[in-house]
Amino acid sequence: MSTNARKILVIEDDLDLLNNINEILGEEGFSVKTESDGMNGIKTAYTWLPDLIICDISIPIKNGYDVLQAILNSEKTKTIPFIFLTSKVEKEDIRKGMRLGADDYLFKPFDLDDLLLSINMRLEKKNVRITNTSQEVEDQNKIYEIDDKLLLKNGPKMQFHSIRDLKYLRAESPYVNLKFANGYHSLERKSMDEWEAKLPCKYFIRIHRSTIINIEFITKIEKLNNTSYLIKLKDEKESFVISKRYSAKLKSHFS
Repeated sequence: MSTNARKILVIEDDLDLLNNINEILGEEGFSVKTESDGMNGIKTAYTWLPDLIICDISIPIKNGYDVLQAILNSEKTKTIPFIFLTSKVEKEDIRKGMRLGADDYLFKPFDLDDLLLSINMRLEKKNVRITNTSQEVEDQNKIYEIDDKLLLKNGPKMQFHSIRDLKYLRAESPYVNLKFANGYHSLERKSMDEWEAKLPCKYFIRIHRSTIINIEFITKIEKLNNTSYLIKLKDEKESFVISKRYSAKLKSHFS
């Protein structure tokens, strides 16, 4: 096996499944280590520093949620992509994992294509992040231009989306939901304050602590009362209320 093989840690207490995954990933050229309980899984993650972790939720000693929390609490492992394996399909279980920071879920039974697709997609995203890290540090205070593009997940792939087509952003803790003109949505972890600081202020205006809009999509502004307004965006059924705090900012923007 190549010394440059990507390292994958698999934590699963079903030994037959664990051996099958180990064999499959080995045949695909990955370097694999396996553990059958959460405690040893955490120890191996800290010492081996894998490129990706696959972990069942229901494992002994420490469950999958405990493992993920431990991975995120360590500076040396917190950026490792994390995929849950589970036979649970309840929404609350999925939400719990996503709130903690899981990157993906694979539901048992899963097939080989689903497993490899999830792994390769997460590693690809990590590669993009690593490749761009130095540039991101250099540009961390850079304000986006309207013709810049954002690299976002689109189904199984990563695709660029134009900031010009970004219609609005809305906070959905702990994420921010980006809505584009073509209907595409993306949940991102960057905060509303961070987005407000980086988006071009000529086009984007904050109308509420939880909402930023692209003024190019405004089709109508109605006065709600002495301090508030209703804003209608193109092709959006819902009107947006601009709060008192931001009304003066809106007026000055169009004055």
